[in-house]
Amino acid sequence: MDKDKPFNILSAYVVLGDKGDTTPVPVGDNFFQDLADKFGDFSGRRLVSHFSCDRDWDSWEMHPHGEELVYLLSGRVDFVLEQEDGQTSVALEHPGDYVIVPRGVWHTAKVHEPCSILFVTPGEATQHRACK
Repeated sequence: MDKDKPFNILSAYVVLGDKGDTTPVPVGDNFFQDLADKFGDFSGRRLVSHFSCDRDWDSWEMHPHGEELVYLLSGRVDFVLEQEDGQTSVALEHPGDYVIVPRGVWHTAKVHEPCSILFVTPGEATQHRACK
């Protein structure tokens, strides 16, 4: 993709490279496979992405290779962090609120109002598990 034009986060996410480079990646049905084909294990990279949520997540996720930035654009959502001493709920209630999910911490979202969220994710070796 040419970089000398405007992009929209709804149609092209951004990979932040390990050498300071940025690469727009079109969002489509095979996005994650395309990402793996182009960037391999994603070592040293971060994905800037956008998701809209209107219900609680049905899974937990964990990023073992870095902290994740979760930035609220609209709506209301709690991020539940599963830490060694129990679960902590972080309320994101106003546009601009954000949470930094620590490396290796399982997390999920409880949606109170349909929301739009920007993520900056260290995707290498991300793990998922179902909510119980």
